[in-house]
Amino acid sequence: MRDNIQAVVAEIGDVLYGKEEKIKLALTCLLSDGHLLIEDLPGMGKTTLAHALAQVLGLSYQRVQFTSDMLPADILGVSVFDTDTSRFRFHPGPVFTQLLLADEVNRTTPKTQSALLEAMEEGQVSIEGETRPLPDPFFVVATQNPQSQMGTFPLPESQLDRFLMRISLGYPDPASEKRLFTGGDPRAQVSAIRPLLKPEQLPEIKAAIARIKTSDSLIDYLQRLIHYTRHDSDFSIGLSPRGALALLRAAKTWAYIHGRSFVIPEDIQALVPAVVTHRITPSANWGDSGEHALVTQLLNAVDVVSPCAT
Repeated sequence: MRDNIQAVVAEIGDVLYGKEEKIKLALTCLLSDGHLLIEDLPGMGKTTLAHALAQVLGLSYQRVQFTSDMLPADILGVSVFDTDTSRFRFHPGPVFTQLLLADEVNRTTPKTQSALLEAMEEGQVSIEGETRPLPDPFFVVATQNPQSQMGTFPLPESQLDRFLMRISLGYPDPASEKRLFTGGDPRAQVSAIRPLLKPEQLPEIKAAIARIKTSDSLIDYLQRLIHYTRHDSDFSIGLSPRGALALLRAAKTWAYIHGRSFVIPEDIQALVPAVVTHRITPSANWGDSGEHALVTQLLNAVDVVSPCAT
């Protein structure tokens, strides 16, 4: 099954050039039962990644373009009166899919953003007094433009915490960009991607991930990282227990993808930027340096080996 995972990464890499690590992060997020937030400028390949991931895993796919005038019913669905039966009939919204691309989610109002909260946390939605389950798996890939751009509404902390990871794709390296210029349109090639896994195979993979081992020393290292974020003066808000569990869950998946049956400190270190950055708040001492610089400081400050053990 791990060979299939590597094939999935390679297949998506044929349409999203030079972004192998980002592809692995997205796949880790999905297999960890999380949701993914991609923050980047327009035109960086966010939609291509989401659509390619759905294609290669054989998942149903819907894309919603968020706008300032969008209402919750535009996402969740609405009941319409059927004159033939004299009854209201529910018309499901685009949220009833296995992979939902919420494009430019921060261009809509907080009221509409919050419509995704129950869906992302519970895998269900409550509409007109009735709870309706969502497909399994249910994976949200949301994109947002930098808040410096006009017409954006910041995502509240409660919504940010629903995302297991926040990543940025960034500009392509020169070799990948040359390949982009000389080849065909990657987005046009996405529809030709062949499914390499089936949705019904995902529970088996997740069961194998759950069996990935973690040593006492590894848990001690994780706890030192958590403690540092909660008690060091550089942090205004540290990592919550839910955020810490998310990091550990993702580290197990990352280890599985890389062919190991146990988690090593490098797995945690590789995921800290994606899993932790949007869950912490720098103190006023950091000014405009931001969360990414603070995460770097965190990884440099906390020893992998406990000082008591040396």
